[in-house]
Amino acid sequence: MKKILCTTLPSNDLGLLTRTLPVARELAAMGYEVAYCNPAPAPAALIAEAGLENLPPKPWPMPSAFAPSTMEVWNLDHFWALIGYLDENFIRGSCEAMMALMTDYGADVVLDSWNISACLAARALGKPLVSIIQADMHPANRGFIWWKEPPPDVPSPVPALNRVLPDYGLPPVRRSEELHVGDLTLIAGTPETDPFSEKADVIHVGPILWQRPDAALPDWIGALSREKPLVWVYTGNPSYGPVAPWADSIVLLRGCVAALADEDVQVVLTTGHHDLPEDALASLPANFRYEPYLPGIAMAERSDLLIHHGGHGSSMTGPYTGTPAVIVPTYSERESNARRVAALGAAAVVVPTEGVSGEKDVSVEELRAKVRQVLSDPSFALNAKRMAETIRTYGGASEAARLIDSFAKRV
Repeated sequence: MKKILCTTLPSNDLGLLTRTLPVARELAAMGYEVAYCNPAPAPAALIAEAGLENLPPKPWPMPSAFAPSTMEVWNLDHFWALIGYLDENFIRGSCEAMMALMTDYGADVVLDSWNISACLAARALGKPLVSIIQADMHPANRGFIWWKEPPPDVPSPVPALNRVLPDYGLPPVRRSEELHVGDLTLIAGTPETDPFSEKADVIHVGPILWQRPDAALPDWIGALSREKPLVWVYTGNPSYGPVAPWADSIVLLRGCVAALADEDVQVVLTTGHHDLPEDALASLPANFRYEPYLPGIAMAERSDLLIHHGGHGSSMTGPYTGTPAVIVPTYSERESNARRVAALGAAAVVVPTEGVSGEKDVSVEELRAKVRQVLSDPSFALNAKRMAETIRTYGGASEAARLIDSFAKRV
């Protein structure tokens, strides 16, 4: 049976991994040999939990050129410029590393979600590429900030990419999004949550969310009172360090602690296998309970309200389980997701502000008010349940695996 190599952006996040893990498990059950390559601690923990092989990465250089830090990330071009793809040597080195990995593993098909170096390497080697993305990552759409016109000077890696692409016999691109379009491109959402402004050769498969088949909530969750609302706060990675401080979710954590400490709610806080900063752990209010990781679908089904950072997977979890949300998007890709769900009436949004030094802040008063609004207004829960009815008609991971299986048999 053919070998499939799964790649994602190698950041210390769970969102992209949960988008492909259920598909990888389905493909493995069909008889494919499936492996990942993601060395980051949180993804590595989930890959191990799923019982899949996680290959060690090949060495590649560190980037030396970055666009100025900002929460206002206009599109994928801007995103890649922010994390080092202005550096031609880095692009070449990361591509060569991925090419060596694919060759050594003997990959027959590459299944990617948001790793431009893997997409470039697959094309350079002539490997069939399946891409699982969201609508605002596709070149047929307007990017992450689709509600505003971009300025003329958005940083872009395209000049550096176009100096590298000819080395591998590949044509130039106008936007980096073109490299994320696979031979088969699947959208991990629905036309409601991930609309297209024009016709594109994509297939909506619905949300793809990971939870182990035998996953269960701990007993202490079951012992929580049914008389008080249960609020699940999911921050994701509180800090990305110096590489991407604009994506940090510590602002969400601090805002929720301040806004919910005196509210008559029960709060369960998770970070997705990330460490909680010691000062935050020591100062959690009495109505908070911290757990590094809990099964997301089960936790959302038990909760009355989700509060999260706006990642695409988190934004799909509430509609999938019929649970309303308050979303605090920590940069504009997440704001895009948040706006889509809010426009469908299943969430309220509190957008952080950014100071001149780049420090993010969230209005505690606005956050508290939005939490009270969503908990007291039944329309949010009704709209979330309506979305769940639609979303669950899509095949999700099973349909994605079926399509990939059909594709792999043809190539």
